[in-house]
Amino acid sequence: MPISDWPEDERPREKLLARGPGSLSDAELLAIFLRVGVRGMSAVDLGRALLERFRSLGGLLAASADRLAEVPGIGVAKSAQLKAGLEIARRALIEQARTQDTLSSPEAVRDYLRLALRDREHEVFAAVLLDAQNRVIHYEELFRGTLTQTSVYPREVVKCALRHNAAAVIFAHNHPSGVAEPSQADRLLTDALRQALGMVDVRVLDHFVIGAAGATSFAERGLL
Repeated sequence: MPISDWPEDERPREKLLARGPGSLSDAELLAIFLRVGVRGMSAVDLGRALLERFRSLGGLLAASADRLAEVPGIGVAKSAQLKAGLEIARRALIEQARTQDTLSSPEAVRDYLRLALRDREHEVFAAVLLDAQNRVIHYEELFRGTLTQTSVYPREVVKCALRHNAAAVIFAHNHPSGVAEPSQADRLLTDALRQALGMVDVRVLDHFVIGAAGATSFAERGLL
């Protein structure tokens, strides 16, 4: 049955306007993006099928445009819409982080890093650069690796910090395995980066390990 034949208070768009976006399921939110379904499937049904295929909302949004376009009813246009929605959310979070002291309110940076890195299929090492007031001035994905490791070069990290005149930095990398637990290699790398950046008076405030279920902070663990 097409959504237009549903009771008005059950249609995703009307439901959102009446009760707010928090009242909608992931599939219903996707249906608003998709607008229409395919033969035999409403937009909500198509949303559910996408979530099942890509395992989660994050997995769907992290999927490549080519993989999304393979799904009947998606195509290039809807794939672009989904990618645009994700980028809007990322930019809103980093904009929020730029307006406040990151040390006194770290949630925005943590949420941004989880959104940016959690569902990547390969390891990515990123840096959030901050000014002397601990406000975000730049985010950069510095290195990309394989399913299990990324090569990180302290010299390139130092060059990035100096290029943006950063006073401090927060590092993050994802574990595609899903386990947000720092490895011994992660600890050794963080120590090496602290030493390299210390020589140019740039402080390392934290290092987040991003997994499927959350983010582990080196600072909160007492590892810095």
